[in-house]
This record gives sequence, structure tokens and C-alpha cells, in this order.
Amino acid sequence: MNRFEGESDDTLVALALNEGDRDTRAFEALVRRHQGFVAANCRVITRAPADVDDLAQEVFVKAFFGLRRFEGRASFRGWLQRIKVNHCLNYLRRTRGVVLVDVDEPELVRHDAMRTRPTAIADLEARQRRDDIARALDALTDTLRIPLMLRDADGLSYDEIAEHLGIGLSAVKMRIKRGREEFRRHFAGAPEHVRTASADAGAP
Repeated sequence: MNRFEGESDDTLVALALNEGDRDTRAFEALVRRHQGFVAANCRVITRAPADVDDLAQEVFVKAFFGLRRFEGRASFRGWLQRIKVNHCLNYLRRTRGVVLVDVDEPELVRHDAMRTRPTAIADLEARQRRDDIARALDALTDTLRIPLMLRDADGLSYDEIAEHLGIGLSAVKMRIKRGREEFRRHFAGAPEHVRTASADAGAP
């Protein structure tokens, strides 16, 4: 392991900014550290496995050339997530003309499911459970899957998701609630050990 691999993200960012184009080893260490979650999220958001490698590479290219705009108020991972989200949504709009319009929805009620603490879909990166979770997510429509991923995998607030998708706040909340319900329903067909491990990890 070279010395860059053991450094924190903040240190690697500082080294990358200091060296610029002269030495990209610090930034390359950041890529190796975060490329797994970027690629996995790109694949689930876009459902375009053939384009995942290109999408992930493009996210890191944008991050590299935009690094001087990174102010350090959020973590590097969080900043990278925002780049990934914007890039994947732009990909969907460009390639599919996806427009996430409001769906017919009843008036929102104060339901426990609407007040649950956001949980990251950490299982997405677990090798043993990845395929089962991916299949459950793939079974969701774009209208439900994308807000769910932005909330539970990327940690965006409801307001941020509404802004990204251009829909109302109540629609965002309802879609995430429905998305979690549909995810559980599809995921119920997974092997018992997968369901148990996912429940223990706090899957949606």
C-alpha cells in the first residue's frame, strides 16, 4: 500500500489541490476509494449497466476539474454524491427524456413511515446481498426508485430531492414512502439470510 492509500479524504484533497496536474496520485487514491459506491449508485439510478463504467468515469472527471470549487464545508464523499446525482439525472433526461411528473396521490397523513429516520441502503455494497437488492430496486419504476435512492443511498433531504426532480415536496415524501413499501414487497422474495441481514442493517 502506498502512502496515499492511508491518508484521509481531506488530506488527499489538499494534496491533489496542491499538486494539480503535476501529480495525480492523490486524486487517483480518492478514485480507488470511492469508485465502488459511485458505480453502484449510477447503475441503480440509471438502470444502464452497459454505461455504468463510463458514467462513473465521467463523474470523477467532473470532480477532478471542479476540485478547486470544493470548499470543504461538506465531506468529499458528500460533494462527490451531488456530482453523481446531477450527472445521472442529466443522463436519464438526455437518453430517455425522463420527466418525473406528479402522480395522483391522496392527501398525506401523519404516518409513522413518513417520520422514520432516513437509512442508507448500505446493503447495496455488500457483495453477498447486492444482486438481490439490485433486483428489488430494478423492479421499481423510475418514479419510485430514483427518489428512494436519492434519499436512502445519497442522503439528500426531501427539499433537495424536490429541487433535483422538479416536483413538489408532498410528492417526494409520498414516492419515498411508496418506494420503501414496494422495495420491501419485492425484496421479500430474496433468500431468508439476505432478508435477515438487510433488516439488521436497516434497509428501507
